[in-house]
Amino acid sequence: QVQLVESGGGLVQAGGSLRLSCAASGLTFSRYDMGWFRQAPGKEREFVSAINWSGTSTYYADSVQGRFTISRDSAKNMVYLQMNSLKPDDTAVYHCAARPKYINNDYRIEYRYWGQGTQVTVSS
Repeated sequence: QVQLVESGGGLVQAGGSLRLSCAASGLTFSRYDMGWFRQAPGKEREFVSAINWSGTSTYYADSVQGRFTISRDSAKNMVYLQMNSLKPDDTAVYHCAARPKYINNDYRIEYRYWGQGTQVTVSS
């Protein structure tokens, strides 16, 4: 079955950096767009970033543009989220997600598979 397993979360001070990883298995990785979402306590889940199946296009929420970078390694079936200049508002559980390629041009929706998430806490 499809599994997405996130790692790399933790506690960091404001201004610091973390790199999240997502290991994908049970799917043909090159056939899927990949995304990162986050959910803070008491808030709805929100889109953070996405990368298309080939790695040639990336997308970011306005709140993380210029601070976060998404990438993928198709040889390892991995997706990464490099997070720099972290702020307390970035505190959330971060989830990796996968959706079939070409499903539509809105990379915030239509994700079919989800990971359990990794906690990121940014202290002020």
